[in-house]
Amino acid sequence: MQAEFPAKLKFLFKPARYKVAYGGRGSAKSWSFARALLILGAERPLRILCAREFQNSIQDSVHALLSDQIRVMGLEGHYEIQRTRIVGANGTTFGFEGLRHNIASIKSYEGADVCWVEEAQTVSKESWDTLIPTIRRPESEIWVSFNPELDSDETYRRFVLRPPPEAVVAKVNWDDNPWFPDVLAAERDHMKATDPDAYLTVWEGHCRQVLDGAIYASEIRAATEADRITSVPSDKAKPVDVYFDIGWADYTSAWFGQWVGQEFHLVDYMQGHLKPWSEYLADMQRRGYVYRTVWLPHDAQAKELGTGKSIEDQTRAAGYRVQIVPALSVLDGINAARELFNRCWFDATRCADGLQCLRRYRWDKDEGTGGFKRRPLHDEYSHGADAFRYAAVAAKRDVKAKPIAYPKVWAA
Repeated sequence: MQAEFPAKLKFLFKPARYKVAYGGRGSAKSWSFARALLILGAERPLRILCAREFQNSIQDSVHALLSDQIRVMGLEGHYEIQRTRIVGANGTTFGFEGLRHNIASIKSYEGADVCWVEEAQTVSKESWDTLIPTIRRPESEIWVSFNPELDSDETYRRFVLRPPPEAVVAKVNWDDNPWFPDVLAAERDHMKATDPDAYLTVWEGHCRQVLDGAIYASEIRAATEADRITSVPSDKAKPVDVYFDIGWADYTSAWFGQWVGQEFHLVDYMQGHLKPWSEYLADMQRRGYVYRTVWLPHDAQAKELGTGKSIEDQTRAAGYRVQIVPALSVLDGINAARELFNRCWFDATRCADGLQCLRRYRWDKDEGTGGFKRRPLHDEYSHGADAFRYAAVAAKRDVKAKPIAYPKVWAA
């Protein structure tokens, strides 16, 4: 079987635990990964997981890219393209999963030979920490392809700044692609002339300083420059407050904060999806902090149809002291968060996914004008940012409460 590849990507055919390619647009990373996996899967039976952080449907996956390459390479006789899978005549299978919302499905792939994570720049620490030990078959490989955005993103830090010892990492750009098409060349030249800053990220694979429209860009930069994103151990002598944003189909997110003098220490963060409230309470208990107050948004007061109890009721019944976050507009809450930022210290490891939310929290774009609306974009990162906003609003209210130990047992 004959197939051509950019010289920098020939390492795809040599054994390595991690194979990582990152860079700008037009580098042929994605179709090279697809071709290489199809060739290897035709040579011997492989179980291949194709993953990305968010996949709401098969249309969000690389299913279409693989299908196109099957036709281009004349492999229709070997591969059967099904609606949600691709199956080889020799037993090779391609499966497609989103990481963030399908932890249980991901754990079922422990027998995978190869996992390809595409558009990996948005993959969270939680997702990597789940995926990597799952792909544990002897000689199994994890392939990672992405266009970098922020140098603080988990994938960039994990595989470019501090790559694991068994990793082959290559930066691949448009000028490494011998087949770079004229239509993309015209787009590249136009962006270089009209928006040189964006050009460096989109085409040359450089990291951005901040995302366009990032709401807390200056605050995150100031915290980074002042080394307030670091190791922040919890003070066992001081209580922890927890600040929730509640979702079901969306994310439930929570920050764990301690006041130490005039400093606000963010010592932990958790998030979840499609889980009953009792599981979040159990997660709080497992973390073993001494809690003072659990702060909940107003929708925590709504009664559930099945039980007739609200999340507020369930939390109080578990032995926690509960306060409802005072009502404040989103814009006023953002201003409160900005005021709080210069007093915040963040644990870089335990709060990594929460920090990713704060870095990627941005204004919604007005497609008509090209500017930004006066409201935040509602996406997968807004929930962690909303929980932080609630922490800031709660901080403006002087609540004096005696610490209470977390309950040892409660009814689920």
